[in-house]
Amino acid sequence: MPILRSAALFVVAALFEIGGAWLVWQGVREHRGWLWIAGGVLSLGAYGFVATFQPDAHFGRILAAYGGIFVAGSILWGVVADGFRPDRWDITGALICLAGMAVIMWAPRNGG
Repeated sequence: MPILRSAALFVVAALFEIGGAWLVWQGVREHRGWLWIAGGVLSLGAYGFVATFQPDAHFGRILAAYGGIFVAGSILWGVVADGFRPDRWDITGALICLAGMAVIMWAPRNGG
């Protein structure tokens, strides 16, 4: 169950961070206005709290592992929200990042 909880928290973090960055992008680059930017800033702030709920106590490990989720999630967000078409190298890179995330977070450790 700890792995499932950890994975779910990573997904929530990605939704807040990537979604927040996308809202800011839309507000600034697509000229959608301050409400979009404000929503993005609030979402990015919420992202900052999500990592604190991870079961592992090491900030560096959590943030490093989350990087893999961020990479893959950003590509997926682009597909869903912007019609981005990843090529095989985008997908391969994302899978490598996810594998790295899994090793960092869930590899068996002796005493910590």
